[in-house]
Amino acid sequence: MAALQFQLQHTDKNSKARTGKITTDHGNILTPIFMPVGTVGSVKAVTQQQLELDVKAQIILGNTYHLFLRPAMEVMEAAGGLHKFMGWNKPILTDSGGYQVFSLSGTRKLSEEGALFQNHLNGSKHLFTPEVVMDIQRIIGGDIIMAFDECPPGGSEYDYAKTSMELTHRWLDRCIKRFNETEDKYGYSQNLFPIVQGGVHHDLRKLSCEYISSKNATGNAIGGLSVGEPTEKMYEISELCCDNLPTDKPRYLMGVGTPWNIVENIALGVDMFDCVMPTRNGRNAMLFTSNGVINIDNKKWEKDFSPIDDGIDCEVSNHYSKAYLRHLIKSKEILGLQIASIHNLAFYLDIVTKAREHIAAGDFVGWKNEMVVKWQERL
Repeated sequence: MAALQFQLQHTDKNSKARTGKITTDHGNILTPIFMPVGTVGSVKAVTQQQLELDVKAQIILGNTYHLFLRPAMEVMEAAGGLHKFMGWNKPILTDSGGYQVFSLSGTRKLSEEGALFQNHLNGSKHLFTPEVVMDIQRIIGGDIIMAFDECPPGGSEYDYAKTSMELTHRWLDRCIKRFNETEDKYGYSQNLFPIVQGGVHHDLRKLSCEYISSKNATGNAIGGLSVGEPTEKMYEISELCCDNLPTDKPRYLMGVGTPWNIVENIALGVDMFDCVMPTRNGRNAMLFTSNGVINIDNKKWEKDFSPIDDGIDCEVSNHYSKAYLRHLIKSKEILGLQIASIHNLAFYLDIVTKAREHIAAGDFVGWKNEMVVKWQERL
């Protein structure tokens, strides 16, 4: 068992973009990377084999809150952890549930001890403390596990954001203590990432970066963005955080975002991303493609027999036509949801692969500026 390692490989001369390699006991991750979200141990509508072969995913996410409720930890432990339970042999990152607790604002109560919340499935009450969340994530068995934090809303006033950040820091200390008191559960290394908070307030974010950096974790995350603040503010805070986090550790921007959000944040120094958007939008007939955004529901695609997208490295995207996918979506065929989800995920993974190639080649910024305009066109 070896702790996560990060090797910086290229730094772009015209931006803060960089490439690197993360080494875990379940394999290597080449950065920048996008991580498909498998909330309940499943990336919606996509099999693990398709994730590996068609999407070319290198790491996926599981979620502490949802997996705690279902299938529950006794099942997870009996299975030997999430890797074995779902048949995925590559790295897994587990989100601590902080964002889910934030989104349950109507049915949860925060205190110094933790977050008391109501199970959205059956109404039962549970208390998530930093210690409990560490224990749950040990059982789930992620290669990367996240500290328990409070995620304040995007427009939080200074005083609220400060109080929230300070609580997140105190919870982090408790997470680290519990993490250090417990052992890796299934014979491979688990790694704890702290989360920077502080809302959209520069001095708080800088303070939080300093506090998080002082913990010398194997990687660091930027939380509390893409939660309602303006896009330009998100970029501003992301850049500030990247500038104040260690260069020799991976930087993970949580829950972001569109293809153009991703490449703009790569230019600011972010290494890792996740978002439900590719699968959620795919299930709702919205496709991201090399030439722009498609609503596959529209009649204009009814007789378009060209491939969904032959500009990316994905057999599914190259093989099926827009007309056929439209027919499946219109007919409410499950295969339609599957093809749309695989395509969007493959597009996201293709973006980060190409970004990596352009950073190495030294022409990343020109490529990014051209693509950002193209990808946003409505076709």
